[in-house]
Amino acid sequence: MARIFISGSSTGLGLMAGQLLVQQGHRVVLHARTRERAAHAREALPQFDAIVEGDLETLAGMRAVAGQANALGRFDAVIHNAAVGYQEGQRETSDGLPHVFAVNTLAPYVLTALMGGEDQRPERLVYLSSGMHLHADAHLADLDDLLWRKRRWSGSSAYAESKLHDAMLAFAIARRWPQVCSNALEPGWVPTRMGGRGAPDDLDQGHRTQAWLAAGDDPAARVSGRYFYHMRPKSPNPQAQDPALQDRLLALCAELSGVALPD
Repeated sequence: MARIFISGSSTGLGLMAGQLLVQQGHRVVLHARTRERAAHAREALPQFDAIVEGDLETLAGMRAVAGQANALGRFDAVIHNAAVGYQEGQRETSDGLPHVFAVNTLAPYVLTALMGGEDQRPERLVYLSSGMHLHADAHLADLDDLLWRKRRWSGSSAYAESKLHDAMLAFAIARRWPQVCSNALEPGWVPTRMGGRGAPDDLDQGHRTQAWLAAGDDPAARVSGRYFYHMRPKSPNPQAQDPALQDRLLALCAELSGVALPD
């Protein structure tokens, strides 16, 4: 039995992954952005181990969520599921950061760093990417404009970039922390609130890979630095595997958040 924390798990794929893991006998800690969402999660998954509350769009919220999670003790696995979608308009958080970047890129970085101390570090980390990351570009010019100050805003491009960043984070952690199994996946374009009613992929497959990577006994799930789609390896955007780009992203996230990644 594993203890697993899932960010953004009051609804959608995060909640579905939690439900599957509980059915498999694992202890699951959920995360909700608000008290109202936490109440919904309690009703949807009454067998939860605990619920952490906090808004991951702000640096204070990221720190609060990590602090609450750490207070519960070490987790065997963390699934970085929280995200906002590709139809987001341009909006800055109270920290002056683009909303999409803050939630989709910086939050998983901060949670990884603050929950990654030697006495707290999980054995497995799972990052949700998207097939849209294949169309994103992480060349140094775009990394130098993470905050979208020089470019005309595009919600779909910002989302695709953030999902490329998630794959880069997964592979960077796999390289930096060789004792941890750190992987990324795409759940498919499934009909959740984010994906929309007309999404063509199989909803029943959308949550299974992350649960498998977090707790599966299958040797194929106990790997690191890989990218998956429906429990099968898939080739990611080659830029995600570039160590120089990974290190640049980590340095920028550390600078913007004030949180350093532990060795």
